[in-house]
Amino acid sequence: MSEREKIPHYAGRLRFVLGVLGLATALLLWRVVDLHVFNRDFLQHQGDARALRVVEVPAHRGMITDRHGEPLAISTPVESVWANPRELAAARDKWKALARVLELDLRGLEQLLAKRQEREFVYLRRHITPELAQKVMALEIPGVALQREYRRYYPAGEVFAHVVGFTNIDDAGQEGIELLHNAWLKGTPGSKRVIKDRLGRIVENVESISEPRPGQDLRLALDRRIQYLAYRELKATVSRNQARAGSAVVLDVTTGEVLAMVNQPAYNPNNRGDLNSERLRNRTVTDVFEPGSTIKPFTVAAALESGKFRPDTPIDTGSGFLRVNSRLTVRDVHNYGRIDVRRVIQKSSNVGAATIALAIKPQQLWDLFNRVGLGTMTSSAFPGEATGLLTDFTRWRETERATLSYGYGLSVTALQLAQAYAALAADGRMHAATLLPADGHVQDGSQVMRPEIAQQVRAMLELAVGKDGTGSRAAVPGYRVGGKTGTARKVTAGGYSDSRYLALFAGFAPADAPRLAMVVVIDEPQGTEYYGGQVAAPVFGRVMSGALRLLDIAPDDLESLGVKLADVTVPVPAPAVPLMRTGATTRGVL
Repeated sequence: MSEREKIPHYAGRLRFVLGVLGLATALLLWRVVDLHVFNRDFLQHQGDARALRVVEVPAHRGMITDRHGEPLAISTPVESVWANPRELAAARDKWKALARVLELDLRGLEQLLAKRQEREFVYLRRHITPELAQKVMALEIPGVALQREYRRYYPAGEVFAHVVGFTNIDDAGQEGIELLHNAWLKGTPGSKRVIKDRLGRIVENVESISEPRPGQDLRLALDRRIQYLAYRELKATVSRNQARAGSAVVLDVTTGEVLAMVNQPAYNPNNRGDLNSERLRNRTVTDVFEPGSTIKPFTVAAALESGKFRPDTPIDTGSGFLRVNSRLTVRDVHNYGRIDVRRVIQKSSNVGAATIALAIKPQQLWDLFNRVGLGTMTSSAFPGEATGLLTDFTRWRETERATLSYGYGLSVTALQLAQAYAALAADGRMHAATLLPADGHVQDGSQVMRPEIAQQVRAMLELAVGKDGTGSRAAVPGYRVGGKTGTARKVTAGGYSDSRYLALFAGFAPADAPRLAMVVVIDEPQGTEYYGGQVAAPVFGRVMSGALRLLDIAPDDLESLGVKLADVTVPVPAPAVPLMRTGATTRGVL
């Protein structure tokens, strides 16, 4: 028997093995058909349940602009890095590279993930640059992804910082207009259903659940040109005089609109690394002060209303001091002797103001101060606005009556004082100060003073800015200006300081038909010049000079420019000249 014949044949075994393989193949084919045909919908749903997510679609915050539509606050899309702590924990070998790219502390990243293990979402770093976002995604780390958000940007930087304010990292208003009108500016986020891959990246948008609703734009009354001008002059003056701080506000007399509102020191809302309360405060509305001699025009107005005084009523200022009682002696810088009411304002006589106030009823003085809004919160509704202080006249004694007449014993904000001067400039009609544009819908305002009284006081304030007045440095070439200086001692622990002052100026222009009112406050100027007429008045003059020209307000004092009215001729209009178009420009044919 050959060797081949000796090998046993197991035909049955072969058929068994082939049968098992055939059955297994049939079962596999059946399973494929079952999964792809009969159970397809179920399995698709289970797969989607593991990769399908509902994500938020951020809403665009409304833009803030000045009165001419120039942007002051805009939102730009940015990326933020987030992670699923559980998935990222499984890729521990990638942590070092991730921390290096995001400039994170490795131990801090480890602690963050340990605290958030039960969650599916945690921010690693927000609002990053596009270049950094690309580097992060190039690492291809499981559980790490990007999310689109919006970041607020302020083109004008610190020039508008105190008015516009800023938002936090979640785009919610924190200061200024951003906070005051947050409900108007913020949008409503939408949502959508998406499919994400294992790295958390969106690979397909399945459906939109709700559309995001962007916030509404907001236009302010401020004029960017005048704001820049006021900011520049205030900053230069504060720096030159080494002052602690400064504020300035410009109002439209005819509407009450705030055209400029600036402070020093300021801050850059695009870089808030060194913020503190000193820089954050909008001092024009949050800081109160004793207004000093800038209050005297209202003392005189109350006296004129009483009927006991006229502009030419003589006032005896004696030898330059007035002994009110054993506690108070009022003094002037110079001995003015016998002067009239107009000269009390022109020379800023404390003795004259006190004499006038003591001659009228306390209620008459209080009533006028109250009507023009001194010691009363304005209608600006600005966050953190201070009320100021004007005590009830029933509590006044002779000392209070005398000191109130020249600006001590009450406190106001720069905005309140500007609003009061705007009422003087508007023939006694006070328009509520507003940060929003009137757009032709100007309210009549309230008549807080008889027109003839306001006009008489305005004439006195024009004398105060003349060459013999205390505010001569506030003069504007080509325009008649009215205003009043103030130099107020600051309160210290032991009473009033002999070395710390507020330099003030408040006024309006042009004097014949006022359009703008302005208040300047310089806090603690250093050096030999610290009077309001030396420090604050020049700021008024330079800002008002530029603002009047920017608004195309015609000069009302050509003679100050050396132009005699008799020499002015009105040109006869030339015949209409047809226009010819040359390229992209339109020119008149001369």
